[in-house]
Formats: sequence, structure tokens, C-alpha cells
Amino acid sequence: METLPILQASLAFLLGLALLLLFKLGRTPSVKPPPGPLGWPIIGSLLQYPHGLTPQALTDLTASYGDIFMVKLGQLSTVVVSSPTLAIDVLQTHGVEFGARPRNLLFDVLTSKGQDLVFADYGDHYKKVRRICTPPFFSGKAIQQCRQGWEEELTITMDTMRQLPDAAMSGIIIKDHLQMLMYSLVYRMMFSRRFSGPEDPLYMEIMRLNANSRQIIVNSKKNNRIVNFFPCLKPFLKSYLDEVRSANRKRLTFFKTTFIEGLIKEKEGRAKVGVDPILDAHAKGELSDDTVLYLIQNINVAAIDTTVWVMEWGVAVLVNNKHIQETLRNELDSILGKGIPVTEPDLARLPYLQAVVKEVLRQHMVIPLLLPHQNLKPAKIGKYDIPARSKVLVNARGMANDPKYWKSPEVFDPTRFLDANIEMSGNDMRFMPFGSGRRSCPGMAMAVVVLSLALGRMVQEFELLPPLGKVKVDMKPAGVLVDAHILAEKSKVVLKPRDT
Repeated sequence: METLPILQASLAFLLGLALLLLFKLGRTPSVKPPPGPLGWPIIGSLLQYPHGLTPQALTDLTASYGDIFMVKLGQLSTVVVSSPTLAIDVLQTHGVEFGARPRNLLFDVLTSKGQDLVFADYGDHYKKVRRICTPPFFSGKAIQQCRQGWEEELTITMDTMRQLPDAAMSGIIIKDHLQMLMYSLVYRMMFSRRFSGPEDPLYMEIMRLNANSRQIIVNSKKNNRIVNFFPCLKPFLKSYLDEVRSANRKRLTFFKTTFIEGLIKEKEGRAKVGVDPILDAHAKGELSDDTVLYLIQNINVAAIDTTVWVMEWGVAVLVNNKHIQETLRNELDSILGKGIPVTEPDLARLPYLQAVVKEVLRQHMVIPLLLPHQNLKPAKIGKYDIPARSKVLVNARGMANDPKYWKSPEVFDPTRFLDANIEMSGNDMRFMPFGSGRRSCPGMAMAVVVLSLALGRMVQEFELLPPLGKVKVDMKPAGVLVDAHILAEKSKVVLKPRDT
């Protein structure tokens, strides 16, 4: 009787081996997929990578298989490319073929299967909503119309931090103030509304709704993995998806009742606001009620969170690199004059500030693999055949920190951008923090201006120091995320006013 478990295990092993051999023999010889780990039928490589594509798994697989690999996790095939040549194939040469977004049950719930801008497939809907949203939010004209308000909000933020007793002594959590700044900037742009501070009831309600939605997702990591790896199990996760849907609906309803309904009712007697082109398109029947709300949610979440993350990295880098902070301060003082706040028109005259911003974005690209792409039909990347509906990721941060393309990439050195004309517009695949091609981030111009102004103003106003008893701030990234490069802990920073 003792031999029964051994026999059962042996039979299971032999059966699995037979299935694997059948699977391999049954493949079409003419198809050449990218290299990658040999997976099992049904589950793929989940035994090796039970948590999916973590940063460590990405590092290991890239080291083993090179510039392109394919790994099957559950039902889904994921392809990762890590070379400029292959990135051009995905983002430009075959940009239409790889222009879709992978269907994800969680984001399907949050966006009604891509009825927004960020997660929409490339097609008529995507082109329409991007066309509608570009003039009021992503164009040079929009920046010029909004820059005075942004500069006012920066002054308010600097004054607020200066008045905090702990700021110059034990230090403050800088992310809290950067987040407050970004919400005021963006809501002023969208709705001509700003927040008086962290205790503002409207701000507190937005934070509460965002936190509730985020917490449901965080608390259900296991469910998230299940729905990502095995979409066929969707019927068994109805209660979880209903909970996500309910939390998201509460946030959308809040946007509608708090902002949209009033703007529509008072349209004739008020000044124009950023969302008016979206509301005009809705009035013409071009956009549904839900798409209006999904677009506002895109801006509320995507535009704000990512910019705050990279701002926090930028401050941490300046604290830990005092000589760079001093060089930047000297440039600002010598070109603008001490005590004269930097404004958007000044940025073109500040090459070192531009270089610092680029180097922050190079080393600390907050969306390391960009947003995922998908091919709806069989396609090719280089010499490899990519199965239909594969999830395709471009390892943008990997290329931006690869010694094959950069000298000493681990060193934070803004002068590398003074010595070479490297832009971040997406034409140089070594450095594309905002992506490239048809699905590049439309908010690049706004993000770069806001990041430049925020870092410039902070260096003008304060000496940025680590908290008492520390030599540097901790820059350890959250190591469990491959889709977001963020600090593991909020940075505490001392702000010593320059006039004391």
C-alpha cells in the first residue's frame, strides 16, 4: 500500500511528459516562435513563475534568452523585446498590427472593455477619443493656456512647505505635497477647480474613492493573477469582479454628480474648462455617457499618479546627489537670477535642468515596459512568429539602462544628455519613457513641463537634504512590480530654505 502514492505520482509524471511530447510534436514546423522556457500544457510556465513576470523573472529570462523571449503563463503568451531594432518592429514598423491592448478581465471591468483612451484597441474609437482629448490636454496650446495656473499652484505648494515646522527640521513626506500639487494642477485644468489643502472635503473624498478602488485590487492579488492567467475562469470570480465594478461605478458616479452635471447645466454662463471638448462631443452623440467618465478617470489616475511617481524619484535623486543639485541651482541662479521663479518659457534656456529631467526619466522610468501591446492576428517580430493575441511588452527601462547602449548607466549623470542630442520623443528606442509610435503617451509634453518646473522651483527655494541621522534617502524600488517602477517607501526630505 505504501507504494501507491509513488505509483500515482509516477503515472502523473509520465502522463504529463506524454502530453508535453504530443504538444511539441504537434507544432507546425514552419512556425518559429521566440525562444523561451519550455512550459507545460494548460499552465505554461506558472510553476517556475507563480507570481507572473516579476522584475527578477524579467531579469532572469532576459539573461537566459536575450533580446526577445516568449513565456506562456496560463492561457496567455507574453513576448518581451529588449533591443531597439525589435522595438521599432513592434512600435513603428508593425505599429498597427501590435496596436491593440491585451484583454484583461480587471481592466475590462474598469473601462467597459476599452471604452476609454488608455486601454482602447487601436482603431476608430481610439483615434476619435485621442483627437478629442489632444487640443484641451495634450497640445502646446493647452500648456500655454494652463501654465500660469500651474505656476501659481507651484508657488502655493512652495509657500505651504516652507511654513511647515517640520520641513526644515525633521523633514516631511514629500510625496504627499507633490500629490496635492498634481491634483490641483490637473483638476484646475479639467474643471477649473482647485483644492485648498489636504483637508479639503472634495480632495478627501477623491482620495477615499481612489483608495477604495486600489485596496480592492491589492487585497485580491490572488484573484488578479487567476483572471490574468486563466480568463476562462471568469464565471467563478463573479463576486470579486462585481466588487471591482461597484467600487469603480461609485467613483464614476462621483465625477458625474460632482463635476459633469454642473458643468453641463451651467454651460452658457461660465468660462470654458478643459473637459468642454469632451462634453461637446458627447452632446453631438460622438461619445457615450460612460466614455466621458472613462476619459476623465484616465486623466484622474494615469496622468496624476505617474507624474507624482517620477517627481518623487527626481527629488530623491537630487537629495542623494548634492553636487548635481548644486550645479542645477547655479544654472537657475545664473540664467534667471536668484529668487526669480522658473516659468515654462524659461525651460528652453536651461539645458542642465532639461538634462536632469531626462536622466531622471532614463534611470527611473515609472512604466518600465510601457503599456502592453497585442496583435489580434499572427504577426512577426524580427525573424520570429508571434501567435495571435499575444501580450507584447517593450522593455524600455531595460534598454535605457543597458551598458550596450549607455556608458555607466548605473551612474546618475545628466551630462550624458549635454554631450549627445538624445530626445525622448520616441525616435530613439534607447530612450523612450513615453513610448513611441501610434500608442505613445499623449501626455508627454505636459508631464515634462510639470516635472521640470517642480524640480526647478524646489531647488531654487530649498536645499534638499536627507532627514536627520541619514546620509541619503532610501531609493529602494518596490520589488514586486514589473509594470510600475516606484519607491518602496515614501521619501522623507528636509527642505532648508535658502534665505536662512
